[in-house]
Amino acid sequence: MSAQNFDASTPLATELAHLTERRAAIARASVPRPPATRIFTVANQKGGVGKTTTTVNIAAALASFGAQVLVIDLDPQGNASTALGIDKHGDIDSIYDAVVRGAELGQAVQVSPESPNLFCVPATLDLAGAEIELVSMADREYLLDRALRQYLSTPKGSTLDYVFIDCPPSLGLLTINACVAAREVLIPIQCEYYALEGVSQLVGSIDMIRSHLNPSLLLSTILLTMFDSRTNLAHQVVDDVRQHFPAQTLNVIIPRSVRVSEAPSFGQTVIAYDASSPGSVSYQEAAIEIAQRGVAR
Repeated sequence: MSAQNFDASTPLATELAHLTERRAAIARASVPRPPATRIFTVANQKGGVGKTTTTVNIAAALASFGAQVLVIDLDPQGNASTALGIDKHGDIDSIYDAVVRGAELGQAVQVSPESPNLFCVPATLDLAGAEIELVSMADREYLLDRALRQYLSTPKGSTLDYVFIDCPPSLGLLTINACVAAREVLIPIQCEYYALEGVSQLVGSIDMIRSHLNPSLLLSTILLTMFDSRTNLAHQVVDDVRQHFPAQTLNVIIPRSVRVSEAPSFGQTVIAYDASSPGSVSYQEAAIEIAQRGVAR
């Protein structure tokens, strides 16, 4: 389409202009680094809600703003490791070695090819049987917490600004370990049918873990994902979630995006795959909001 035939009043033109404004706002934004390491568990026992996608893209966005970020892949599927460009199929140290075998977590930390600020402790197939192995272990709920605390006390670990723990879609011992090790919980909720299904159970589990295992745990952040502005249902879900969790729900909403879905197949986050796409811009905005909220709290 030639410039002389381009109608600036069309919905597409309006959308493009708005996206340009958002990119400019991101470039101007202040992204403060936290005074101490913030540790997030990213959890939702309902599958397909954008949990791993949220984990890696928020982490990558914060790293792109200069923060030092570690992703711990605690999901046996290892999708977070793949999205961060980590080869999890070789003979490598993994989160399994740290949690089940008692190895030092630092031995499993790898630098993501996306950024020198972005690190990952990968998951391998060994993790698939970890739930069964953990049952008979002493202090089984505290194994990740101890491994992470030890790493954070080392020179390399002490420089981290954020840790994000990607959990499996269940409320088993791996997720409990993540919640015991974390200080904040981030719940992605998809804007689809039954969006709040299971979230009340997860909130109940968080309360129980806070009462018995980790009194510092806080449900700090809820991120709405897979939003389709064309449907009334999506708008209704947004209203429902904001009504139930007004303080925790981020203002930013993540839209459905082909680019976001494509990126992992290239071993990348959408931040690296297409930084200017609407999905990437939304995740960058969410990362900024998380960073600014944390300092304000």
